[in-house]
Amino acid sequence: MKKAERAYASLRERVRTEWILYLLAFVFILIADSIGQIKIPVWKGTFIIFPIFYALFLGILTGPSVLKILDDKKVKAASGLVGVAILPFVAKLGINAGANISIVISAGPALLLQEFGNLCTIFLAMPIALMLGLKREAIGATHSINRETNLALMQDMFGADSPEAQGSLSVYIVGGMVGTIYFGFMASMAAATGAFHPYALGMASGVGAGILMSSAVAALSEVMPAYADQIAAMASASETISGIDGIYMAIFIGVPLCNFLYRKLEPTLGRLTKSGRELAGKN
Repeated sequence: MKKAERAYASLRERVRTEWILYLLAFVFILIADSIGQIKIPVWKGTFIIFPIFYALFLGILTGPSVLKILDDKKVKAASGLVGVAILPFVAKLGINAGANISIVISAGPALLLQEFGNLCTIFLAMPIALMLGLKREAIGATHSINRETNLALMQDMFGADSPEAQGSLSVYIVGGMVGTIYFGFMASMAAATGAFHPYALGMASGVGAGILMSSAVAALSEVMPAYADQIAAMASASETISGIDGIYMAIFIGVPLCNFLYRKLEPTLGRLTKSGRELAGKN
């Protein structure tokens, strides 16, 4: 009984001190929903700006770096609410995949093996990150797609204030704002080529990030309306599986691979970056 009372008292205290978070979140939802999606046709593809983009932008404005409506303590408290907020969305993914289980089963082992494709991006991303001047931040930034579970992993492995965690957080923020627009456009362009089956495109949409998946599915549904339900089913199943096996891929393959590439590439690329900065400084 005392334990329940302490938990209730703790909840009341959090609501009392963090009420502004809930108020601002509600206001952001109203603003973002009133604007809705903005679709911009570009050649055979479509740029789709989702309401989450506006909400993220408003959140940045109210943060301690801009308008200072929220301080660092409240920002940290808001981070803990992210997991709670996305639970209904995760449940919806599972229901959608279950309702189309025959389509999911027909995909065979491809759904499980696709995570290796996500890991292959490390070989491209790590050199670019090092050439841009990143150090240990490159490990956190390039080891995965960097969504909620990956942020938690970096903080657990390296510490919340570590360069690796900061690199992961940076990609998380950029991915939430810019990634949704880019991912939807990339999906529509891939569909326009006619080189990929709709199921494959739906499967590729579920990379472990709900907002990116939603962007891709919406764009693909515009291009291939006859396959809209099947694309959503494959994307939902892929998203669920990526969320399950993606974290283990990151722990046992992604992070060790990034550490290995960092040790091999940083001495060379780091010197090139340093020389470029020194030359720019002299000029």
